[in-house]
Amino acid sequence: MTPPWLLPAFLLVLGYLLGSIPFGLILTRVTGAGDLRKIGSGNIGATNVLRTGRKGLAAATLLLDLLKGAAAVLIGAALVEGGGPMAGAMAFIGHCYPVWLRFAGGKGVATMMGVVTALYWPAGIVFAVVWLGALFGMKWSSVGGMSAAVSAPIAMWAFGRIDLVPVSLALALIVLWRHRVNIARLMKGEEPKVGKSKSVSPE
Repeated sequence: MTPPWLLPAFLLVLGYLLGSIPFGLILTRVTGAGDLRKIGSGNIGATNVLRTGRKGLAAATLLLDLLKGAAAVLIGAALVEGGGPMAGAMAFIGHCYPVWLRFAGGKGVATMMGVVTALYWPAGIVFAVVWLGALFGMKWSSVGGMSAAVSAPIAMWAFGRIDLVPVSLALALIVLWRHRVNIARLMKGEEPKVGKSKSVSPE
């Protein structure tokens, strides 16, 4: 007889491993753009890929990081009743803290966007609108990403999806933590704006 905890445990591991695939690092290596960890901030997300000057690679990284978050939610929901949020959260954790890269991953904005959209698409639309609005309105990529992350639990609450508020709030707090260096630079007035750097996509 299969233990009842086995499938949920498998789902947790699967979600983490899916999220930990470093698409940015893989794409830059395959295309000869160099080791992403030695470029710019050393981050594996789309923003740092953009610093290679390869806009197509940055867009592909953004899309793939988003899709892996959404895929984890959909797989989780298919395998275990109510497993979508759990698998999505683990994919997000995998992106931010991938075991393959000594837990030095991305900042999680794109992957969180995929998770939120797959969990409840209206909140995903709010996420995207807030991100783009803050990004182009204030010209700080980091502010765009953080604003979008914070909007997710608020949107879930506003739409009556109280059941999804805890997981979206937890992910938003991790995104803020991953941006702590950016927050420090913002407070010092040292955070570069879009147009003065190549950072225009969420990591």
